[in-house]
Parts: sequence; structure tokens; C-alpha cells
Amino acid sequence: MKRIISFILVVLVTTGVMVGTSPELLKNIRLGLDLKGGYEILYEAEPLEAGQQVSKASLVQTAKSLESRANALGTSEPEVTTEGTNRIRLKLAGVTDEAEVRAKMKEPAVLTFRSKAENDKEGQYSKIELRGNEFVENAAKVVFTNLNQPMIDIKVKDKAKFSEITKRLVGQPLAIYLDDTLLSAPTVQQQLTDGSAQISGNYTREEANQLRDTINLGALPLKLTEKYSQSVGATLGKLSLDQTIKAGLIGSLIILIFMIGLYRVPGIIASFALITHTWLVLAIFYLGEFVLTLPGIAAFILGIGMAVDANIITYERIKEEMRSGKSILSSVKAGGKHSFRTIIDSNVTTIIAAAVMFFLGTGAVKGFALVLIFDIVTSIITNIFFSRFLLTLLVRGNVLKKPKYFGVKESEIRAL
Repeated sequence: MKRIISFILVVLVTTGVMVGTSPELLKNIRLGLDLKGGYEILYEAEPLEAGQQVSKASLVQTAKSLESRANALGTSEPEVTTEGTNRIRLKLAGVTDEAEVRAKMKEPAVLTFRSKAENDKEGQYSKIELRGNEFVENAAKVVFTNLNQPMIDIKVKDKAKFSEITKRLVGQPLAIYLDDTLLSAPTVQQQLTDGSAQISGNYTREEANQLRDTINLGALPLKLTEKYSQSVGATLGKLSLDQTIKAGLIGSLIILIFMIGLYRVPGIIASFALITHTWLVLAIFYLGEFVLTLPGIAAFILGIGMAVDANIITYERIKEEMRSGKSILSSVKAGGKHSFRTIIDSNVTTIIAAAVMFFLGTGAVKGFALVLIFDIVTSIITNIFFSRFLLTLLVRGNVLKKPKYFGVKESEIRAL
């Protein structure tokens, strides 16, 4: 009786959680350009000055600068990713003025050190004293005081100019800007004649690292050349989403009917596990703030297919054990045990293939691989462990006493 009550409680609680949270999950999942509509640009980065090279750090920081600019333009949840050694892909959902985006995005990130001009308001600094290319490349480093407080070491190319600036601004702020965004406004403590300085303040370690990377980026600004672009209309994106959801629902319904018709009660449990699996994947997308695209949906549906396959392998093995004359409990134990390794092997193999796609692929390929990995992991949790747990509760609770509940006819059972 306790097992039956446990089964009912688990099903009711799980159902309640899914029903209560699903509207919020579906409403807030981020959609990619192919589903929502928007604009996509692929840039190739190269140094402004001849003889320099694009470093990984400068590429990443340029990508962050692009994301900040996109946010400033009011675009919805920009997605910026680096590809290879010198490419950046920018995806903007809900773009209305493509010309403005293209003009603003391709400008190099500009780092400046500024002082107060005569007519500047409080907290405003407009007089440019130093530009990013006047700093030594990759010379900015994070160091720590005796009290473990982070500071940033910097070096400039023109010592005389830096000496004159620091002498003139002793006791005044020398503000640091990336484009038109104020990053920090440290006060000049003394004249500096050797071309080196330390920027101190109440920085956390993360803030200090970010400021260091920004200064290094400014010392090697990158020029962005547009290599590819595409625009996806909101109507086309919505149509793709509607058709994909419709196809997915029809396919899922056919699968559930097939499972229940072929495996009876275990088929009902498998259907419930599949629904739980779908909810869990959506919850991961919501909590991880991942972007859902058409390739992601394709991977999601592929994962559901593999989950169905895991249930079929398990239940067919259980039916074989019953046909050999074993008891229901023994059949469930033996069938679960013998099918487990086969299922895990196939899932792990697919995860390895998806991992290779993720690390070697770009763009949509990486998205497909990532969703497939999440899908398979949640499938193992729900369609192997969770569904078997529910089935075992019913079997041990003597609810499933006859082979027909598993889709096995009495005439098919052989005597031991």
C-alpha cells in the first residue's frame, strides 16, 4: 500500500510542478533569429596597425564591446559569439533599422583616458588625454596589494607625454572610457615619469580582470569587416515556429499512442516520463538562459526519439523475460538490467559525437550539439531511472499482477 501511495504522490507532485511552471517556461524561453526574426552579421577581425596579430583575448573583448553596443541600441537580447581565430558572429532579434546597426557595430572599440573639460557636468569627462593605441600591447596586468586588494598595472609608449599629463592632473580624476561608456575614474596621485602606473580602487577581482582586458583591447583595437549578413522577418520566424510546434505535437501524440497501445501500463508510465523529460529540457533552457533555434528544436526532437527507443528496448526485454516464463517482478528486474548497458552505450556514444560537434563546429552546429547533449542527459534521468522507479513501485505494490498489463498474451508464455 505504501508503494502505491508513493507512486500516486510522485505522479501528482511532478504533474503539479509541470502544470504550474510550464506557462512561465514557455513564455520566457529565448528564441533565436530563425524563430523570432531579426538580423545576423558575421565579421572578420583584423588589427588596425600593420604587423600586429589578432589575439584570443582581443577577439573576446571585441565581442563583449559589440554586445554592449547592441544593448545600447535597444536590441532584444543580442547573441555574440567568437568563431575560430578571427571571426565574430552577431545575432540581433527584433531589429528595425539594419543600416544603423551595421554602421555602429563595425566601428573599432575605442578606449580613451579623459579629464574634465571646462564645461563638463559632474561625473562627465570629455577631454581626451590618451587613446588605447598609446598603451603598450598586452601590458596591463592585475597585481595585488599587501591587503590582497587588486590593482591594474599599465604601461604607455610615450613616457614624456604621460609624465606631463599626470603632473597636470595630480589630485584630479583621469577617467577611463570604452567608446562612450565610463568604466572607472581613478584619481592621479602623483606625477609618473617612467611610463608605468597603477590603477587602484575598490575593485573586486572580477572587475579588475575586466578592466585589464579592456585596456589591453584598447591597445590593440580591431577592425571588423562584414563577411556575411542575413535578415529574417518576424513573420517568417513565427511561421517556422508555429509549423515546428505543430509537427512536434502531432509526432509526440502519435508516439504516446503507440507506446500505450503496444506496452499498456508501462507505455503510460513511459509517456509520463517523456512529458517530464520535455518539461525538464525546457526548464534547463529557461534557467540557463539558452537561445532556442530551429537546429535546437531538431536536436530536441531527436533526443525524444532516443528516449522512446530507450523505453522500447527496456519493455521489449521485459516482455521477452515474461514470455520465457519468469514472474512479473523477475522479468522487470532482468529486463531492466539487461537493457541498461545497451541503452547507456548508445547514449554515451551519441554524447561523445555531440561533444565533438560542439568543440569543432560553429554557430548552428554548436547549438544543435549542445541541445542534444542536454536532451540525452535528461533522457537518461527520466526515461531510464525515473520511469523504472515508477514501474517498480507498481510491480512491488502488486498493482500489475498479470502479463497482459505489459502487452503479453498468456498464449505467448512458455513454461519453464
